[in-house]
Amino acid sequence: MKVGFVGVGKLGQSCAEMIAEKHTVIGYDIYPRFPVNFEMSTNLRDAVVGQDLVFVAVQTPHDPLYDGKEPTSHLPPKDFDYSSVIAVLQDINQSIDHNTPVVLISTVLPGTIRNHISQHLPGMNIIYNPYLIAMGTVKWDMINPEMIMIGTHNGQVDTGVTRLRQLYKDIMQNSPREVLGTWEEIECLKVFYNTFISMKISLVNMIQDVAERLGNMNADTVCDALASSSRRIMGPAYMKPGMGDGGACHPRDNIALRFLAQQLDLGYDLFDSVVRSREQQAKNMADTLVAYGLPIVIVGKSYKPLVEYENGSSSILVGHYVQQRGAALYYHDEVIGEYPPDGIGPCVYLMAHSPEVTYGEQLAEVRGFAMEKSRSVQGLGDEHSSVVVNTGNKKEIRFTPGSVIVDPWRRLPDMQNVRVVHYGNSIGRNVATES
Repeated sequence: MKVGFVGVGKLGQSCAEMIAEKHTVIGYDIYPRFPVNFEMSTNLRDAVVGQDLVFVAVQTPHDPLYDGKEPTSHLPPKDFDYSSVIAVLQDINQSIDHNTPVVLISTVLPGTIRNHISQHLPGMNIIYNPYLIAMGTVKWDMINPEMIMIGTHNGQVDTGVTRLRQLYKDIMQNSPREVLGTWEEIECLKVFYNTFISMKISLVNMIQDVAERLGNMNADTVCDALASSSRRIMGPAYMKPGMGDGGACHPRDNIALRFLAQQLDLGYDLFDSVVRSREQQAKNMADTLVAYGLPIVIVGKSYKPLVEYENGSSSILVGHYVQQRGAALYYHDEVIGEYPPDGIGPCVYLMAHSPEVTYGEQLAEVRGFAMEKSRSVQGLGDEHSSVVVNTGNKKEIRFTPGSVIVDPWRRLPDMQNVRVVHYGNSIGRNVATES
């Protein structure tokens, strides 16, 4: 395959050299470079015209004040600088056939390609393909990635994706999984992957600070035990967005750690943001429910399915904000024994309890709701729709035509005469008008 590679710097050169092990690469950079196994062009046009793929690894830097060598928390938040990458892409767009896929690997914030880059590049086929690599091990990381991330304007396979897959198949030493999504999905995946690491480091270093201030503890004892906890912490559990954290333990433990940080005078409070984000996320969900202008029924009042305990219930927290906004609120929870009144008419239903358990591989039939495919209630034709909620008695919830079902677990199928909204999946929805 013929590959153009624009931006042959500290990252790009190593990546281009690995591609050149199996493919023909022509590089271009504004500074002199001396790669090991491919040619450099003295002008951009010769590097990109006639290629099967064109890679762009131009920096998207921050202001030098934001590099982390000095404190930045007091500075106003600032986006990356996209001016160089936009200028380079515009130059490429003037030179290449628009059938040539352009593969951008530079780090950008979610929404950048659609809102700030593609509008300057009419007709360009942009693929977003960031890498998860670390300086010092760039070459090994590139050909042994944890995953290959590929973003397109609609999240679908096209000629460029097919070519890119073949290129990576030729050079990869492991068999990485592929994540194909929209530009926005892959932009998010890249930056949230990195910030997950930052959050873990901050948390374990807080344990270290507590050890220093509290005494009589070795931080490694705690962190090694947490690192070996594969059931909930170091694994896929709790990676399904939905309702907020709940129960008698988690929310209050966060509050208590705020107190401990203050008592030990650590000088920071990680859990202030955790507590505030839980509350704000509940407010955001309540605003969505109230915006439909109908009475609201929250399906599931306890803090998790099939228990009667309401302590720390995120459902009730959402309900608190619903009531603050003056909307009529009801709960439907068979275990607690609370239901909306009969004949209530069209409502907004929030499916607050997940159809899956948030830990292990147990299914909803064991603990939780099992959502069966929606159907018309026998004898009622199309006047009503229902979903079977498996809580032992298979209590049916009947939705009056004109109702809206907000499903933050994104599991319910489309239903007749009611609108199902998969909260957290905005593909195909105009979120600007909804807000």
